[in-house]
Amino acid sequence: MAFYSPDRAMSETLAQLLSRLEAEGRPWLPDALSITWLLVERSGTAVAASSAPPRGASHGGARLRYPASVIKLVYLVAAEAWLQRGLLREEAELRRAMAAMIQDSSNDATSYVVDRLSGTTSGPALRPEDRPLWESQRQLVNGWLQDLHWPELAGCNACQKTWGDGPFGRERIFYGEGMDNRNRLSTEATARLLQGVMASELVSPPACTRMQGLLQRSLDPAARALDPENQVDGFLGEALPEGSRLWSKAGWMSQARHDAAYIEPPHGPACLLVVMAEGEAAAADTALLPAIARCLLEAGAALAG
Repeated sequence: MAFYSPDRAMSETLAQLLSRLEAEGRPWLPDALSITWLLVERSGTAVAASSAPPRGASHGGARLRYPASVIKLVYLVAAEAWLQRGLLREEAELRRAMAAMIQDSSNDATSYVVDRLSGTTSGPALRPEDRPLWESQRQLVNGWLQDLHWPELAGCNACQKTWGDGPFGRERIFYGEGMDNRNRLSTEATARLLQGVMASELVSPPACTRMQGLLQRSLDPAARALDPENQVDGFLGEALPEGSRLWSKAGWMSQARHDAAYIEPPHGPACLLVVMAEGEAAAADTALLPAIARCLLEAGAALAG
């Protein structure tokens, strides 16, 4: 069964929004943007379990893009899966790294988590005879994703660390000469993963509760002002009305501005929204994601009413 049911009214709303945003001075938008938008039932602090898939719509939802720090959501779920299977030991330092990876989007913490998931370390170039084993270990998360048998995951790639200044040594070689081995995700794959976390359907309900706790964002203006990298301002959460709740993981770099969010507004249905915007213009456009969230939240309330 598909993880969402395509809805004509939502698709029309999405198309109208994209046309308006493009007309506002973003000629690059249609090709640079992917969106997956779901309206979901809610129960307490998580998506309500339901036998029927939620209504949804996508623009470019299957297109594979470089996910920037959104890939950290994949590594979070993988770490919980490894812990449940006994492939990792429960350790305070691992939990500290998982928290920093999601709450602060720390690349150093992500490096540690990827090393623990794969049993590898960064360093100088490996001898040719040592590379196959190292590289196969770095494909373990991809193997786990394949075992989920989700069609949305076809072509996705989750084997690289995240960087501030870029990879060096064996890590740079692993990217390939043309950087063809970069991480890849689509908005539909990301939406399904986040939906599974919020519905407590991935790994185990206790694991999902822990992951939900890491993904929850403060919308308090004073707290956001103290943290310029709060993953709310300039992203989907900036547009939320007072009284909303937000669980999200943003990604931003010189060529990307992304966000994956589960939103509970004070009124109307909950919304699961994943946006990936690529290119230098999109990365610099701090108004784009808030505008998308604002419009789709208003439309969702109207469609539900």
